[in-house]
Amino acid sequence: MQQVNESLKGHIIISKELENEIEQLEKRLSGHRVVKFIEETFKIEHAKEVMAAAYVSESSTKYIILAAIDFTDVAQNSLLKLLEEPPTNIEFVIITTTKSTLLPTIRSRLPILKVDTTHDIKDLEISLARLDYEQIFSFLKANSRISKNEAKELIESLFYKAVVVEKLILSQKQLETFDKAYRLVELNSRPQSVFAMLLMGFTQER
Repeated sequence: MQQVNESLKGHIIISKELENEIEQLEKRLSGHRVVKFIEETFKIEHAKEVMAAAYVSESSTKYIILAAIDFTDVAQNSLLKLLEEPPTNIEFVIITTTKSTLLPTIRSRLPILKVDTTHDIKDLEISLARLDYEQIFSFLKANSRISKNEAKELIESLFYKAVVVEKLILSQKQLETFDKAYRLVELNSRPQSVFAMLLMGFTQER
């Protein structure tokens, strides 16, 4: 699987541990230009600084991280067009503690991925970087009777394993599939079918 996918436009991470997520993200993006905007409350003046940084021409991908406990509505609205049509070689990552912090219009621009860094992932005997059909079959069999809440936690753990443990940078399609998987489980879809869809996305990217 490729470590960097240049079509990636960005995503939203929901996590209670902002500093840890920023640190892990910087490690994964080592070698790329990263610009950080870290605030307790993200206001219009911070949004203007983001816009100024985004329109500085880049010859290779630049990642702009926006991390805050709270984002004002005015600041978010001012960034809508930028997030929808980012300049060439600019990718955004928004990190905050709860999905409700962000306006629906912002959430519709980028895939949302909830990260639970406290979740125990030691029992995930699966490698998403080297995933094969045998691993997928074993995983589906082992998790055939899990509850809705367990399925949601497992989706979060798979994402955490991919981006933090295995240090993969996911493609836009993979990010969207994680978001879709979480929503499907919320709508009471059969977990086995959801996980099959999610995991098959890793075999197709290679």
